[in-house]
Amino acid sequence: MAKSQSKTAADASVEHKSRRDFIVVATYAMGAVGAGAFVWPLVDQMNPAADTLALASIEVDVSKIAEGQSITIKWRGKPIFIRHRTSSEIEEASVVSQDDLRDPEGDEVRAQKPEYLVVLGVCTHLGCVPLGQKVGEVRGEYGGWFCPCHGSHYDSSGRIRKGPAPLNLEVPPYSFLSDQVIRIG
Repeated sequence: MAKSQSKTAADASVEHKSRRDFIVVATYAMGAVGAGAFVWPLVDQMNPAADTLALASIEVDVSKIAEGQSITIKWRGKPIFIRHRTSSEIEEASVVSQDDLRDPEGDEVRAQKPEYLVVLGVCTHLGCVPLGQKVGEVRGEYGGWFCPCHGSHYDSSGRIRKGPAPLNLEVPPYSFLSDQVIRIG
């Protein structure tokens, strides 16, 4: 009889231990759920606001831009230059030797359709907005854009040709939805 009592005491101790393990695991699980419920709002508030997401991409009708004319639009708070280039501007940009460029990039890589050039209107030197979008503004020695702050000259393809800017004007991600509509972003 002493054997059966000691066996039941051992069984009770094992059962008590497994119940304790369950309680510990359940407590840790509830703690993890509670920590997740606390941390999630902190992480979620770092996501972009709805008004920012709305500006993630924009569509622009370029049919009203006359040949030789440029427009400036805002995308993500930055100026975007869209120029409807003339045939002479396209020809000048395409015949430039890659050896003459500080940041070599062909015109065919920069413009999906040769007649429309889309670039981010921010100088790559110190972030100024170059001149050359409006009629009568200085376009620099290469007929593109000119940054008066430090004298950077860009050609009609937005490539740096002279001055302290290290890189070409950035080409934002864009695509043509039709012959007249561009989606930027």
